[in-house]
Amino acid sequence: MQFSAILTSIALTGAFLVSTSIPVRAQSPDISRTDATILEMNQAYKQRDRKRLTALLPQARGHLLEPWAAYWDLSARLDTASPTEVQDFFTRYSGTYQEDRLRAELLLQLGRNRDWVAFNREYPLYRMNDDKSVRCYALLAEHLSSGVDNTAQVKDVWLGLKDADEGCAAAAEQLVKDHTTSNQMVWLRARLGMENDRLRVVTQAVGIVSPGSVKNVNAIYLNPGKYLNDKLTAFQPKTRELVSLALIRQATLDPAEAAVEIDKLRWKAQLTQEERSWIWGVIGKRAAQKLSSDAPDYFARGQAPFMHEDHLAWQVRAALRAGKWSQVLSATGAMGEAQRNDPAWVYWRARGLLLQTNTEGSRAQALQLLESIASVRGFYEQLALEELGQRITVAPKPEPLTKVEQDAARTNPGLIRALYAIRMGLRSEGVREWNYSTNLHERGGMDDRSLLAAADLACQNEVWDRCINTSERTKSFISFEQRFPMPFKAAVVARTAQIGLDPAYVYGLIRQESRFIMDAKSGVGASGLMQVMPATAKWTAKKLGLTSFLPHHIVDRDTNIAIGTGYLKLVLDSFDGSMPLAAAAYNAGPGRPRTWRGQSGAPVLEAAIWAENVPFSETRDYVKKVLSNTTNYAALITGQPQSLKARLGNVGPRDATLPTPTEDLP
Repeated sequence: MQFSAILTSIALTGAFLVSTSIPVRAQSPDISRTDATILEMNQAYKQRDRKRLTALLPQARGHLLEPWAAYWDLSARLDTASPTEVQDFFTRYSGTYQEDRLRAELLLQLGRNRDWVAFNREYPLYRMNDDKSVRCYALLAEHLSSGVDNTAQVKDVWLGLKDADEGCAAAAEQLVKDHTTSNQMVWLRARLGMENDRLRVVTQAVGIVSPGSVKNVNAIYLNPGKYLNDKLTAFQPKTRELVSLALIRQATLDPAEAAVEIDKLRWKAQLTQEERSWIWGVIGKRAAQKLSSDAPDYFARGQAPFMHEDHLAWQVRAALRAGKWSQVLSATGAMGEAQRNDPAWVYWRARGLLLQTNTEGSRAQALQLLESIASVRGFYEQLALEELGQRITVAPKPEPLTKVEQDAARTNPGLIRALYAIRMGLRSEGVREWNYSTNLHERGGMDDRSLLAAADLACQNEVWDRCINTSERTKSFISFEQRFPMPFKAAVVARTAQIGLDPAYVYGLIRQESRFIMDAKSGVGASGLMQVMPATAKWTAKKLGLTSFLPHHIVDRDTNIAIGTGYLKLVLDSFDGSMPLAAAAYNAGPGRPRTWRGQSGAPVLEAAIWAENVPFSETRDYVKKVLSNTTNYAALITGQPQSLKARLGNVGPRDATLPTPTEDLP
């Protein structure tokens, strides 16, 4: 099909309208002027222009977003503000997101200054409790006041952080001084930092337990092979950990080389089983990410109980790819309870039990596992449904909202401010206040009926991302209309019919790409509903015959849909109609999934196994969510039961008998 021949313009069906009016205080002065003041203050805050903020604040008094204006002003000069001024802010804006956000910033400042009297006074009033650094300062304060050894709690917070953190490092340093058993936590932090290529994390951690070794860390990072060649003995714990860091670094660069190195006699004799197992976990993980067939054997050289949870996840993926179901069972069995209860590992463990064992007890256990997750909520939940012989259908509608429930959402001050901020273009601020109001204002967040009402408010105002995300949090029921809305339906259906695309697939992709935010823009420059990159838009427009296309046209709704769907169709055709491969190509570019599908002789895999082995976590998550979304949208659009497995199919090397695609897809 020639796209230049079939492309037609799609008429605009209407401008963005807000169907529920957002109230503004009656005493507020001229709205256009004060809105402009709020926007100017937002820019001044980003620039940390304290004088401008203080000068503008009086003009923002009485505006619906006054709490934001006051927060920006005080946050920008919190280091010089008096305690009285801060407490006056807390009183004036009591119960707001802005009060709690400023309190978090104050707690960080008090923690850095080691003002534990003030910290302990303010911490119980902090409602969100979502700042990990504040949590670590609280644990440090607890340790200093009572002497309790809370290493386990600090470890739980600190090891989960990607970047270097002052609060958790301070808590760890104090614990190391008072409890030498805390050293292992710090070395584990250093290992994870090296494994994830975060040198600052490594040097911060090593600086706590062995300041003199920081220079060695830098040398290890630059040339791990040289360090290992020069190091003949590693009997002391500190030396063994530095050798472990060098082997970890070597494994991230070249897992095969690290596998040869760790097998040398001196490391077999001198490193502990725990250290060797962790390193084999890193080697296996890196090999698995390279889709190497050696990965399962590398993992088998270590002991799973000594590996990190990320190693175990990759051990399962590598075992699935190799068809080693016994290793799937052993790795999932070694996982901690929280990880083991993830739907992905519940599903694959159940599959392993069904394939590896013939006893009635094992079969009953597998069915119980599948039943524990089976639903329409997500990728593995849907696969579990199908494994149990069921299909994916639209969930029953929840009971209609009462007027009382609707009014509670419509009059919620935080939700009102959030929607107003989003309408003004302050999306980040609006989203944060919305999330706080629905999830963090009260311990445990809103109940399911309140979430349904809040989602309904967002839907009515066509703030689709808050509509979807809020509705996704209900546990006792599912509203398909909220979770899978279909804005711009006439335009999408017309366009997909025109070029032969499944509208459910397009909706599944848009929902994941932009949550239907018209002016969405990613950090790498992708724009609009279908998040099209500038170069891709230009190439596709030319391919489609859009001779008058200019770069700024990509934010137009219909142009974005036309170009996005046109490119998706070309990608889908290039990958022989495989929805998983096309989704991966749309997210990561077509070159990578061509590599990930394997060359001639590579195995043909269930697409679910292939998707779980995608090396990039973002793309792996993206493929699964797009296909899950697509299946649910298809159930909504057709009114018929659907199959996720049928959409997934199998993935393997390209059939050599088929003609080679000529499209040079960007």
